[in-house]
Amino acid sequence: MELHSEITQIKGIGEKTNKAFQSIGVYTVSDILLYFPRKYEKFELPMRLPDVIARIQSEETQDFAGNPAVYVKIQGKQIFQKNGRISVTIYKHQENGVTLECVWYRMPYVRSMLHSGEEFILHGKIEKKGAGWQMNQPEIYTLDKYDLKSGNYMPVYTLTKGLTQNLMQKTVRTCLETLSPSREFLPEEIRSRNQLSEYNYAIRQIHFPDSLEHIKLAMNRLSFDEFFFFILSMKISHKDLQAKKNGFFIKDTGTAKAVQEKLPYQLTGAQQAALSQILSDLRSEVVMQRLVQGDVGSGKTIVAFLTMLEVAANGYQSALMAPTEVLARQHYLNFLDMKDTYGLDWLKIIYLSGSMKAREKRSAYEKMQLYDNAMVIGTHALIQAQAEYSNLALVITDEQHRFGVNQREMFAGKGAFPHVLVMSATPIPRTLAIIMYGELDITVIDEVPAKRLPVKNCVIDESYRDKAYQFIEKEISLGHQCYIVCPLVDKSENMEVEDVTGYTEKLAQYFEGRAVAESLHGKMKPALKNDIMERFSRNEIQILVSTTVIEVGVNVPNATVMMVENAERFGLAQLHQLRGRVGRGEAQSYCILMNGSKQKEAKARLEILNKTNDGFRIAEEDLNLRGPGDFFGIRQSGDFQFKIADIYRDAAILKKASAEAALLLQEDAELTAPEHQPLKQKLEELPLEKSRIL
Repeated sequence: MELHSEITQIKGIGEKTNKAFQSIGVYTVSDILLYFPRKYEKFELPMRLPDVIARIQSEETQDFAGNPAVYVKIQGKQIFQKNGRISVTIYKHQENGVTLECVWYRMPYVRSMLHSGEEFILHGKIEKKGAGWQMNQPEIYTLDKYDLKSGNYMPVYTLTKGLTQNLMQKTVRTCLETLSPSREFLPEEIRSRNQLSEYNYAIRQIHFPDSLEHIKLAMNRLSFDEFFFFILSMKISHKDLQAKKNGFFIKDTGTAKAVQEKLPYQLTGAQQAALSQILSDLRSEVVMQRLVQGDVGSGKTIVAFLTMLEVAANGYQSALMAPTEVLARQHYLNFLDMKDTYGLDWLKIIYLSGSMKAREKRSAYEKMQLYDNAMVIGTHALIQAQAEYSNLALVITDEQHRFGVNQREMFAGKGAFPHVLVMSATPIPRTLAIIMYGELDITVIDEVPAKRLPVKNCVIDESYRDKAYQFIEKEISLGHQCYIVCPLVDKSENMEVEDVTGYTEKLAQYFEGRAVAESLHGKMKPALKNDIMERFSRNEIQILVSTTVIEVGVNVPNATVMMVENAERFGLAQLHQLRGRVGRGEAQSYCILMNGSKQKEAKARLEILNKTNDGFRIAEEDLNLRGPGDFFGIRQSGDFQFKIADIYRDAAILKKASAEAALLLQEDAELTAPEHQPLKQKLEELPLEKSRIL
């Protein structure tokens, strides 16, 4: 069995299980070894029930410490109930006046495992219920079997229907035991300078660590690898694009200026400066390579429109690619509206997305050939082979960190070295932005329109949930709307957090007859997502329950409340992004952060959002605060598509990887030295479509 072998070669994986693995992106042995745990569960020494409860009440337990293990002695009969088709096994354990109710759903075989008079260890999460306590779906161990696990850290993976933790753990173990060790590809001097562990050791420890310290060593090595190869491939690929001569003659036609004067508002000083820099780049001797980094609500879209308008007025095509169809369609509709509002009858605006019917796509392709000064707006469909441009001078990627290196270069390659403008509302500290965005010139739009009121924020816990709902209802009665963001799409047996599906059902009952609640998430088909967003924009839906899919660009000025469930699991900069979905109209807007953690550090971290609405300052605070304790939250830079690295938590590693990549290319630009051959081979093996960022 080799790294490239299909997982069906692993014993016990049939067609049905293979399809389940494919649904989480696992096709080969290599894929499964690079499918890292999202957290670890420590099997601590078992305790008596009163001691466990005392520890929970003292708030000594932390999320990372794992679920408690409780001694229970079976006395009397278990209660077996049937609720419709759902089998429920309920067992009550009492000790020193403390009652623990243990519940198993759809697991009737539990009855045959629990024998009267025998002592077991139950392992799982304990929650308060009425006067007593409850464990849902706890794992059952004999004392001998638990003793084998005690003190170990076991991996917990993000799974889907058809996969279990036991199956995943067994499959990974089989791969690790069967495969020959991979060849070490990092030069010894780089590993030594940065105190990095050996690659095979890191892969083993990331899945089955010997201790917390070993987890840290493995994460450091694998995070370094991700950063190092990203920066290395970026520097190599950008080398050929540097100093390309500008082959487009773009003069000042006055078109953008004329539209700017008709706007119902004045551009901020930062917008004016950004537009001037961009237009100057378009007329310079070399092609533009610029990043516009603007805080949420800072007005990047109008800058992009005016830039594309000036290009069109000069007789050239421009293209704007958005990461989601929801955002691409919104750009398209906004641009059409501005075309009509400002009397730009001559302007052609073309829309292209992957979900369009074949007939619609053919029509778009024909228009792209026919109109040589059109604005083309769409998703990844803009870089497909069938999408051919006749006169492309400018390409813009919105929220460009969501695209791979190869995707952006394919887009830029659609023309004869067109100008490249990338836009991002993700507030990244400048020290990191210079690294992540490579050779791009950076422009920051750090002002927001004067008419917009600052969003009011509050951090609350479960005890204020009813008051939060009452406040939302009050806003809805005033004609406004609300976003609610949950970490997951569907309920997970491995994560005690809110999910979009269940939450929407709960709200539909709570607000029945008084408000319409609908859900939105990335698993939906594009047509359905578009329909929901359009209904929300028309106020046919008052409450939109969503994942972070709405964090990018969606603009509904009538929405005044953003409520984020389990806010402690998100990075501060990402929470700021979400908060930016409200406050886009003239009404006062609010952001409610529901803190699901009892830890003081979590609340203190969230309180930072109360201090400022400045995304870049928040990003700096996030950079300073995030550390090893944030191993298993929802990573802030997950949007950057790294599997394990996080630019905030691992900022120091990022800087080291950047320095090492620069030094390596300075010493051996073509990687021809014998000691660099394993590294060169590894770099060539990396699939370009999976390259990180840019």
